[in-house]
Amino acid sequence: MSDTIIHRYFDAFNAGDTETMLVLVSDDVAHHVNQGETRRGRAAFAEFCSHMGVSYREQLRDMVIFLAPDGTRAAAEFTVHGEYLQTDPGLPEAHGQRYVLPAGSFFTIDGDKITRITTYYNLQDWITQVSA
Repeated sequence: MSDTIIHRYFDAFNAGDTETMLVLVSDDVAHHVNQGETRRGRAAFAEFCSHMGVSYREQLRDMVIFLAPDGTRAAAEFTVHGEYLQTDPGLPEAHGQRYVLPAGSFFTIDGDKITRITTYYNLQDWITQVSA
């Protein structure tokens, strides 16, 4: 079950299906982003997803998912293939730049809900790519 929820989450991400992603997270989900403060709750996660959908178009490829034996934690390694669509405050100007980044996410799972999402990538590598 736990690996299925992670696959569903990433399938929804790649499809741009925020509604399904929101169904898969708990009401009090903790979303730890690479840079910045932890967002808490489904509403904050929805706001983040909405912002990302305007500023970036991304597909996650080369996905490898790891699951703890008890099914309560998971990790995923993947490559982000993206396009920078709209300038994010404090970051370089957007004009459709493409980028490719290795990244990873970590999850806590409670029953049929994701309760924690932590994502890491090399921000300086991304800045270098979109600034070239």
